[in-house]
Amino acid sequence: MTPETAEQPTELYDWEEPSPPTDLIFDDGEPLESNRHRIAMNVLIRSTQQMFLERGQTDTFVGGNMFVYYSRNQAMNRDFRGPDFFAALGVESDRERKGWVVWEEQGRYPDVIVELLSPSTAATDKGVKKDLYETVFKTREYFVFDPFDADSLQGWRLDLSHGYQPLLPNEQGWLWCETLELWLGTWEGAINREPMTGRCHWLRLYDREGKLAPLPEESAQQQAEQEKQRAEQEKQRADRLAEKLRELGVDPSTL
Repeated sequence: MTPETAEQPTELYDWEEPSPPTDLIFDDGEPLESNRHRIAMNVLIRSTQQMFLERGQTDTFVGGNMFVYYSRNQAMNRDFRGPDFFAALGVESDRERKGWVVWEEQGRYPDVIVELLSPSTAATDKGVKKDLYETVFKTREYFVFDPFDADSLQGWRLDLSHGYQPLLPNEQGWLWCETLELWLGTWEGAINREPMTGRCHWLRLYDREGKLAPLPEESAQQQAEQEKQRAEQEKQRADRLAEKLRELGVDPSTL
């Protein structure tokens, strides 16, 4: 029996509360665990944005390492949660945001969250944060991945009756993200000149057919290669036509 996919709640935030604090903190000054974590986060953000752009989806927001404020008490207590990657669908995409403030988003929470694990955060990411995203945020899908461990990918989809249910990987070890209509899986290679110490795997997105969701520069390179191929094909056709004309005794340069 297929679990019922959760819909985003709007009633979790009490709209009758006194106005939330306006002096919110959006930068705790804490760096990411490593340069690879920073690159991994940016790869997810930029490739998701590129995929939405190519699809023509304009009502989306993608962020990372940004605070999510979800209650007045949480804001007053400075109890921050800053997912490494999150996406929200059906929202304003062109509004400037320093963070995701639920009461400024009509009660909307992120639809998809990815946390990048490290030895110092894994327990929290799989424990306290997972519980929060399940019971308070009611985020539809949650994934975790350690950029230094290719076999660490895990994911859950929210069932209204039974909470987070683990996602089963396909033969390639990828997990299907129903909300984004994309696969999450590993990809081996160099990005941003990150040192290749051993085998370096990145968490990447793939479309339904298994095609890698490109970064903007990868998309530009693909387009340039396609243009080059088209130009070569045109030249080959022109050369064949010129040869045919010469066989007929016609000098192509005189045409």
